[in-house]
Amino acid sequence: MESIEIKQPENKMGTMPISRLLISMAIPMMIAMLFQSLYNIVDSIFVARLGENALAAVTLAFPLQMVMLQVGVGTGVGVNALLSKSLGERNFERVHKSALHGLFLAALSAAVCVLIGFWGVDFYFQTQTADPQILQYGRDYTVPLCFFAVTLFGQVTLERLLMSTGKTSYQMLSQIAGALTNIILDPIMIFGLCGFPRLEVTGAALATIIGECVACALALYFNLRKNHEINFSLKGFRPDRAIIRAIYRVGLPSILMASLGSVMVYGLNRILIGFSATAVAALGVYFRLQSFIFMPVFGLNNALVPIVAYNFGARNKARILRAIELGILYALGIMLCGSLIFQVFPEQLLGWFNAGAEMLRIGIPALQIISLHFAFASVCIVMISVFQALGRGIESLILAFARQILVLLPAAWLLSLTGRVTAIWWAFPIAECAAMACALGFFYRAYQRKIKPLEQD
Repeated sequence: MESIEIKQPENKMGTMPISRLLISMAIPMMIAMLFQSLYNIVDSIFVARLGENALAAVTLAFPLQMVMLQVGVGTGVGVNALLSKSLGERNFERVHKSALHGLFLAALSAAVCVLIGFWGVDFYFQTQTADPQILQYGRDYTVPLCFFAVTLFGQVTLERLLMSTGKTSYQMLSQIAGALTNIILDPIMIFGLCGFPRLEVTGAALATIIGECVACALALYFNLRKNHEINFSLKGFRPDRAIIRAIYRVGLPSILMASLGSVMVYGLNRILIGFSATAVAALGVYFRLQSFIFMPVFGLNNALVPIVAYNFGARNKARILRAIELGILYALGIMLCGSLIFQVFPEQLLGWFNAGAEMLRIGIPALQIISLHFAFASVCIVMISVFQALGRGIESLILAFARQILVLLPAAWLLSLTGRVTAIWWAFPIAECAAMACALGFFYRAYQRKIKPLEQD
């Protein structure tokens, strides 16, 4: 008997014009990321009304929260790259295994967080403060997040599966639903409105958990009902070391890369505090403002990874190069607009943060000098995603390390020796120029070894 081959429909990542594909996938991600960042800000706004110690506790908890999120996102990036590549190769068995292993690794990560909730939270806060009220607030906020970390890891993984197959509009809907749920519940659960008990910082944590649960449930529904490229059957599932290695070959550098930003800010704060607390505050204002410029580029990058990975698996050289070209052009356009805003309206931007005369004196040149690196950063950020999509996670890690740590911090320290705080801001353009040169060198090697040999259809 002849075997009957079941034809799977061609995914849009292999057929839709690249420009329309990239825009259609990126815009939902940009919107989703803006909402994602919004409810972190709302948390802090409401918690601050409980007092400075409550806000301090939540602030101290933030690095641990970010590590949890970064582990989930980094693992998701690895799943995303492997699944999209397998889809492009039309290897549907590995697509199935990639998805199930992503969920398996999410469950393991959540279990580790539960252990941290039992035995690690007190130690974590005691390394930073001895204030009993801050310790109690920190415990009240962090322990529930650790115990119910499965909602965070479930949401991130299931949304990455939607992203892997190009269904970013569903990912956007799940993130928006989770964010809105959290924003609505925050004041109700923190202050005890609408008949709820007053839970203070515990209420903030529970609002976050419920928001993640809503997003996770919606993402699961979309995957089961709309994501037909993935088979979610658990029948016969066994953890496969080769699949796990392939996921973390890309995902682990992504996790490490996401941690570099915290190290960079810590190092810069140590340098700037030698001048004044206002200089540190000016840097904080810059990072809050620049997130609104960089977020659209990160959304663009999230769309670029599965497109490049899919067409790499499909051995479609022309579509890979076109996606990279458009990714750089779109990112450059966004960054140039952002740089122009920072150059022309620095005083108005700082005014949003109630800046006084000293803040304006330090902050205006800070925004104008630092924003000069935006154009160079657009190339570096896009290249990091390209290397991830091609399975070259080490290059991504080296590039991120070079632009945030290896060049920037030594340059900032050397410039601080001039005794002028304004000189320190030039470390950003210096580091980004060096990183861009590194990125282009890595890309030339990746092109010669990975892209150039591909057969065109």
